[in-house]
Parts: sequence; structure tokens; C-alpha cells
Amino acid sequence: NSEDVRCKCICPPYKDHSGHIYNKNVSQKDCDCLHVVEPMPVPGPDVEAYCLRCECKYEERSSVTIKVSSVVLLA
Repeated sequence: NSEDVRCKCICPPYKDHSGHIYNKNVSQKDCDCLHVVEPMPVPGPDVEAYCLRCECKYEERSSVTIKVSSVVLLA
């Protein structure tokens, strides 16, 4: 596949849970904490507060471009 897509969620520390980065291949519309953070590190009542702290971004990149650039840089 020449294009890679993913959603990256960066979640800072929350209560007694350390910070964590989550990556998952989901559609752009599903790029949010509830669809990407698995397993959810906090119990049900804390999910909303935990997810509000997470920053999720949809990313697209071209594997072919990365491979070609790497070859050019190494040559």
C-alpha cells in the first residue's frame, strides 16, 4: 500500500495512569479517543475526563515517498 493512514492519540498522565501514545488505523471520522484508545486505561466514570485530555490527529503518509527519499539520502 503506497499510502499509510492512522490516528495518533497522545494522552497525558491522568490520576495514577502514566501518559501514553496510541496509534490505530481508523478512518478520519473515527479518529478520536473512544475509537483509538484500547484498552481504555480508566474505569467507565473517568473515560470522558481522560479522553478530553487526549489529543488525537489523523495522519496520512506515502510509504513510496519515504522509501524513495531514504534511498536518495543514503546514495
